[in-house]
Amino acid sequence: MIVVTTPTGGIGHQVLENLLDSGEPIRVIARDPSRLSSRTRERVEVVQGSHGDIDVVNQAFAGADAVFWLVPPDFHAETIEAAYVNFTRPACDAIKSRKVKRVVGVSALGRGVARNAGMVSASLAMDDLIASTGVSYRALTMPSFMDNILRQVEPIKSQGMFFSPISADRKLPTCAIRDIAAIAAKLLLDPSWSGQNSVPILGPEDLSFNDMAQIMSEVLGKRVRLQQISFEAFKAGFIERGASKAFAQGMTDMMLAKDKGLDNAEPRTPQSTTPTSFRQWCEDILKPAFLS
Repeated sequence: MIVVTTPTGGIGHQVLENLLDSGEPIRVIARDPSRLSSRTRERVEVVQGSHGDIDVVNQAFAGADAVFWLVPPDFHAETIEAAYVNFTRPACDAIKSRKVKRVVGVSALGRGVARNAGMVSASLAMDDLIASTGVSYRALTMPSFMDNILRQVEPIKSQGMFFSPISADRKLPTCAIRDIAAIAAKLLLDPSWSGQNSVPILGPEDLSFNDMAQIMSEVLGKRVRLQQISFEAFKAGFIERGASKAFAQGMTDMMLAKDKGLDNAEPRTPQSTTPTSFRQWCEDILKPAFLS
């Protein structure tokens, strides 16, 4: 039995799609099962509720061999520790009591180098909590996602701009959600691994935002450029959209750390290099969204 959290989210949905034809029994935890397609509901067992709830995870993890774990963003979190570590505590209790064998979790780069890195530091603390249960664990450690640019399709359309506080010429790794989902599904289906380790997912190349703007311009047939904003404006934007001060500060601290090279500390290897290039992602994902 494989349990998938966040089955309607960006990553969780694709993990689930990769598992559906495997023949393995699958159980999902969903706050709103109506958001699952009818095809999916016919092929999985659904436990309704939040995977931050002890009763829900106790039910969902019963008989589970493997769990895909992802903490959803909590825009109203009082602290980033509450958003990641406290949310995960009930699951850790259930991992132990239900004797779950393996967990694959979504985390971040920065082990050994992150200092006051906001959401990254909270993700790494979550990894430590899961590891403390003794379960075999693979933390998928990622830089920023290419797919995050989809949040800025409208200003790209209307202004030919996207926005970030990170320096325009700093070259950083990015990865595609579909590659994360493929690796997660492969691990969930493989009963042979044990122990605890991280799995870096770095995409195929390091690009600056200026590089990305050039590629977007070529693929979309429209001039696109980065408009760098201050970290203060970046934080204020979250608060204006209703986020808590803690969430906004956690996001800002994370971006500050990335601007100082946090994501560059992980050496690129053949194992950490994933196939989807930014150009290919733009062709397959961004361009259809831009044209819709």
